[in-house]
Amino acid sequence: MGAGVIKSERSGSRRRRRRAQPMAEINVTPFVDVMLVLLIIFMVAAPLLTVGVPVELPKTAAGALPADQEEPLTVTVTADGGVQIQTAETARDQLVPKLRAIAAERSSDRVFLRADGAVPYATVMEIMGALNAGGFSNIGLVTDIGGPTFDGRDG
Repeated sequence: MGAGVIKSERSGSRRRRRRAQPMAEINVTPFVDVMLVLLIIFMVAAPLLTVGVPVELPKTAAGALPADQEEPLTVTVTADGGVQIQTAETARDQLVPKLRAIAAERSSDRVFLRADGAVPYATVMEIMGALNAGGFSNIGLVTDIGGPTFDGRDG
């Protein structure tokens, strides 16, 4: 592909044939082209791999939680009151058994609860109780940044 042969001729009265010597250069341009194409593909595809259900999260002044090595479990309460574990719709009466099965397979007891701002507080607390009954005691509430700070400034 990128290798070639150098033919050399000697000047003189006699014509001697020398063996063709292999060229010691490798053309890396095709390799670089392929790597750049793969880099662009991964850069475009990476943001599409996030798991989420569209909800309108309430805004608060709280900071972000530190990240874990294990992919976090996310439970979402939609505006109509439906419950989803990651992206799978789950009936409320099946929530605790499914959470217990998930908790048995995971090393971390951390779970993130995402609830639409239109969901009543009582519904969110019922889901938090189900999370606790399912074996998850480290519950993080997910919000959007930029909410009120209650110190006279808007965040």
